[in-house]
Amino acid sequence: MARNLSLSTLPEIDAKVEKPAYAREDLTPGIVHIGVGNFHRAHQAVYLDRLFNKGLDHDWALIGAGIKPYDAAMRDRLAPQDWLTTVVELDPGGLNARITGAMIDFTETDPTSLIATLIRPEIRIVSLTITEGGYYVDAKTGGFDGTHPDIAHDAENPGDPQTVFGILIAALGLRKDNGIAPFTVLSCDNLPENGYVARQALVGLARLMAPDLAGWIEADVAFPNSMVDCITPATSDRERTLVRNKFGIEDAAPVACEPFRQWVMEDRFPTGRPRLEEVGVEFVADVAPYELMKLRILNGGHAAIAYPSALLGHTYVHEAMADPEIAGWLDRLIRSEVIPVVPKIPGISFETYLQTCAERFANPAVGDTVARLCLDGSNRQPKFILPTIADALRSGRSIEGLALEVAFWCRYCAETAVVANDIPLEDERRELLQSAALAARDDPAVFLEIGEVFGDLGRDERFRSAFSRQLETVWKDGTRAVLQRFLEKVA
Repeated sequence: MARNLSLSTLPEIDAKVEKPAYAREDLTPGIVHIGVGNFHRAHQAVYLDRLFNKGLDHDWALIGAGIKPYDAAMRDRLAPQDWLTTVVELDPGGLNARITGAMIDFTETDPTSLIATLIRPEIRIVSLTITEGGYYVDAKTGGFDGTHPDIAHDAENPGDPQTVFGILIAALGLRKDNGIAPFTVLSCDNLPENGYVARQALVGLARLMAPDLAGWIEADVAFPNSMVDCITPATSDRERTLVRNKFGIEDAAPVACEPFRQWVMEDRFPTGRPRLEEVGVEFVADVAPYELMKLRILNGGHAAIAYPSALLGHTYVHEAMADPEIAGWLDRLIRSEVIPVVPKIPGISFETYLQTCAERFANPAVGDTVARLCLDGSNRQPKFILPTIADALRSGRSIEGLALEVAFWCRYCAETAVVANDIPLEDERRELLQSAALAARDDPAVFLEIGEVFGDLGRDERFRSAFSRQLETVWKDGTRAVLQRFLEKVA
């Protein structure tokens, strides 16, 4: 019989499930994490749980937070189980489960409650997983998008901030007024130089919302860059049933993830940090090379296989990787056009890293879906694919495969526009993408004229020419034939 997960039922849960070796009452908070989704609970929370199990740094427990409706829904699911989470590592050689207890509270999901938590002196780090699109980056300039309606609201209503960054500014202002040192802002999102991007958003909004604070934030608040990695599918009935039947736990929000996880960070924490190096986190002087490796090869690889896999009808990523054309396309594209423009890291083999990524993608136990990889393309392509194209153009290298990747994305957007296909396009720019993708069948350049996605790159003649050629062949010959032709050419 499955046990409802809670602190009181922990002793009754199967001994094969790893449980906290520390008492919850021994923990005190040091970190507020905004965006308590699956990735955070499979990654940062697991590292902290491991650290606490070693008897170390019990004053760095987590308080969860968020301001979106899905944050409220997560809070409602976790509250009855005392903020505990079952994390199942999907190793093909055998499943392992642990219950993590690093999160000890979760703020109410309103700005006032979050600000009240953020001004507590013991909170020394505020970490974020707010998605790649949550940092208000202007696609045309790469700078801060001060014209976004959310930003305009906070600038005009400094006493009633509604964005994460507006709330952080309000809290930092109160800490400054009360002589409390500022917290460190730690982005855990998949963005190049994510610390810099978080700083850009916070300072950019402060200049509009609280100009007297902007200089102090710029000078005194730390924004270390970090690189995070752990493939974590969305939770569905599949995962809940697995946890119930395999481990005897009734968990409203379990997490299933791959056994691989990585975290590389700059060591810039003026008010202290947990000793995460004791549990495998790498602290380095410069994260940027590691970020680029991951964003261009792993995340870029995910983007590369997403759209042709969807067009070929694959449901799961491991099924797609069992397709010789998809696996070959990933390998050839990354080796021939991506790795050559990624700055080298001493002691790191990008070819070995690519092989590891391919093995992770092919893990059938993860059950990652192609649909998940297709999400939010208008925010992911500018982070994972388009910078590689820009670098290849500057160095005079081939972009035929990269242009084909963008063509597959365009073709997928057009496919989702056909109601009868019943293929959802989950993207904040859905209507714009679908309209442009349909028009691109006759005039490919239309798709590249989506300025908030392609910026100046969309006007590059070499890229426009390559994209037009590739899109025309995808429409004319179909996905599989085009993949086969690409593999023959680069073999």
